[in-house]
Amino acid sequence: MSEHKLKVSAVSYLNTIPFIHGIEQSPALFERMELSRDIPSECARKLMSGEVDLGLVPVAILPKMDHSFIITDFCIGAVGEVSSVLLFSDVPLEEIEVIYLDYHSRTSVQLCQLLCKEYWKISPRFIEAKAGFENKIKGSTAGLVIGDRCFGMKGKFAYQHDLSKVWYDWKKLPFVFAVWLSNIELSQDFEQKFNVALQNGLGDLIGAIQKYPYPGLNQDEQLAYLEKSIDYHLDEDKLKGLNAFLRLLAQ
Repeated sequence: MSEHKLKVSAVSYLNTIPFIHGIEQSPALFERMELSRDIPSECARKLMSGEVDLGLVPVAILPKMDHSFIITDFCIGAVGEVSSVLLFSDVPLEEIEVIYLDYHSRTSVQLCQLLCKEYWKISPRFIEAKAGFENKIKGSTAGLVIGDRCFGMKGKFAYQHDLSKVWYDWKKLPFVFAVWLSNIELSQDFEQKFNVALQNGLGDLIGAIQKYPYPGLNQDEQLAYLEKSIDYHLDEDKLKGLNAFLRLLAQ
């Protein structure tokens, strides 16, 4: 019965397709779920409101959850450049007066604001952006762009800053953008099967790309992004990076 299915929200970006592929290749697991694909901010909203039980969600919501459980050995992370969280501008950092902040994810927005204040030591005016804001990036107005839209914008502006790389230069730690978070306690059996499904998806990147091709990139470019820009393993260094970020947000 559908009412017994686990409601799951996953990010709708290219970097998540290995996870989706792995889940869908595990029929016994997939049949136990109602899976939706959303932009990160919507994944977060659904989990916080209780509309879903489990989500691949931006890590910035962790302090806002009354009770939550990070599950699986996997995440959306990066060690250095991530290639899909970029600050674009026509002018150098010190000449930026306004930054439009992408509405897709609070984590990247908070990372951008943190870097401006603590690392770059600049004080631009921040504007919560709406759809189409990319067209307003010009002169002293910059824009933070998140996700697959970055791919078509590279090279269009004089300056682009990869926020994950800047974080790594600053803290010498990886950055974690999203984790699998549940707002209910899940059975050990489910967690184990879910973990295996994600691992299997990561083991078949070509299959994932063929099933969910991204039209703006060829297969080799998509594979390079998934293999080199995204680091999916929620290891000890990632957890250190995550905790460092959350500590800075709390200050």
